[in-house]
Amino acid sequence: MRARVVLADTGPLYAAVDPDDQYHARARAELDLLARQEIGVAVAYPTFAEAYTLVLYRLGSRRAVRFGQELLAGAALLNPSLQDYRQALARLGAHADLPMSLFDAVASVLAERLHLEVWTYDEHFRVLGTPLWRPREK
Repeated sequence: MRARVVLADTGPLYAAVDPDDQYHARARAELDLLARQEIGVAVAYPTFAEAYTLVLYRLGSRRAVRFGQELLAGAALLNPSLQDYRQALARLGAHADLPMSLFDAVASVLAERLHLEVWTYDEHFRVLGTPLWRPREK
């Protein structure tokens, strides 16, 4: 495994496959940068399911299956624990004014527990104090 890993959120994963997404070019460029810098990508299983479902409903089943296969071949998948879900729900309760999904809250908890930065376009992570990955050329 690579020495450095980022935890991917649904936004960039989906944007990378949908040419009509407003962040498509950015996501593709960031994927290229991650590869060049040999930074691995990890994905929580709930995020994988959320991204797959978005691809399925917006781009169709063939593209969704291809997306799933590509993600399984190129990313490390992480299985959140029961405690991760408990902490995520507590985090959501503490920020009830923030319309944040359980997917994002679980990713935030995983990132904190595993000391990973999150690759996201969602500012909810910043509000929670989650470390964010931002591209930097070497």
